[in-house]
Amino acid sequence: MTRLPRILVPQGAEYQAVCRGLRRATKSFQEPMALPVGPEPVSMLLQEWCQNNPLNGGLPEQAVLIMGLCGSLRADLGVGTPVIYRGCVDGRRPSSAPRLACDGPLKMHLAADLDLIEVVALTCDRIIYQAQEKQTLATQYGADIVDMEGYTALETLQKHNIPVTTLRVVSDDVEHDLPNLSHAISPEGQLQPLPMAISMIRQPVGALRLIRGSLKALKILEQLAYSVAKAAAVSEP
Repeated sequence: MTRLPRILVPQGAEYQAVCRGLRRATKSFQEPMALPVGPEPVSMLLQEWCQNNPLNGGLPEQAVLIMGLCGSLRADLGVGTPVIYRGCVDGRRPSSAPRLACDGPLKMHLAADLDLIEVVALTCDRIIYQAQEKQTLATQYGADIVDMEGYTALETLQKHNIPVTTLRVVSDDVEHDLPNLSHAISPEGQLQPLPMAISMIRQPVGALRLIRGSLKALKILEQLAYSVAKAAAVSEP
């Protein structure tokens, strides 16, 4: 890897963790771009960004790296497992719809440099908080993890000839229910603290499990950002 790619990260704790890792690795780095939550807000933001983005214009040597957390759809992908996307499927479409492939030199470099598991990601337009639904979706779509941005970001950026690689860390497993945080996300893809707090209070056991898993995953995400930035700095001429 010869340069640090443009990094995109979901807003909030994930964004802060990636920034901490980059800051530890290098004194000067381009601030990551914060993504909203959910396919539609992500699509709107990236379509606008691509119109004025310096990576746009068919420059294959440039790349975007999406980082963040994800939910597991497999029993062997436990909390804290770092993964790299092999492909994405859209949970808003039938399971027979084509899969988008993640490719490019950046993916190969990261897979070689870091201890990552390749996965197929399922992107949904809502939080999948019930373990039973996770297991059903895994069988239906043949997916390994679930997120709320991956397919849309990949689809939008690839249309503008921008290679995309996605690196995430599992923050919740496939065996336990989470708090229902669906009402904590605004239509614009913004996290709303008060509805989130209410949902966590109503489901304290699931909330505690989610907090513990997220804290563990965020530490690993920070370390991955550090490793990516250090690898880029070492390889620079």
